Amino acid sequence: MGKKKNVLFIMCDQLRWDYLSCAGHPSLATPNIDAIAARGVRFTRAYVQSPVCGPSRMSFYTGRYMRSHGSNWNRFPLRVGEPTLGDALNAIGVRNVLVGKTHMGADTDGMARLGIDPDSRIGVHVSQCGFEPYERDDGLHPDPAPRPAYDRYLRDLGYEADNPWEHWANSGQA
Repeated sequence: MGKKKNVLFIMCDQLRWDYLSCAGHPSLATPNIDAIAARGVRFTRAYVQSPVCGPSRMSFYTGRYMRSHGSNWNRFPLRVGEPTLGDALNAIGVRNVLVGKTHMGADTDGMARLGIDPDSRIGVHVSQCGFEPYERDDGLHPDPAPRPAYDRYLRDLGYEADNPWEHWANSGQA
């Protein structure tokens, strides 16, 4: 069997396409994004389903319009049972993780109706749209969900971050 390929989706907030040097901006330098673009696929006519980032991500995860999946604002939950890209990848044996912010909230009411503990493995899976939360950081609107297990492990061993914005593991730092 051949080696599984990796797929990386990067979703940015407030990133205009014409503010990238790989798209021809005359003075802004974006060397890291340019390097990724040179090795991957860059779309020149991509559109989002919502001007608000959370619902737009939910449309990406579900392949459905905002009016169909029902998540119409940041931290507005995607209903329990909505099939997602994460679910589809899991079904074919692909490990998929989520790093960064999503502004999605858990459907705690739906999970309560079904008797799902939000802190259980299934509850976390449902809350994170079928993705494994590797490192979540919703910035100014923090996610009340527990920190990733690796963060708890480091904290329990007594490791403290020098920068309080990076407690404890910052997987996105070079």
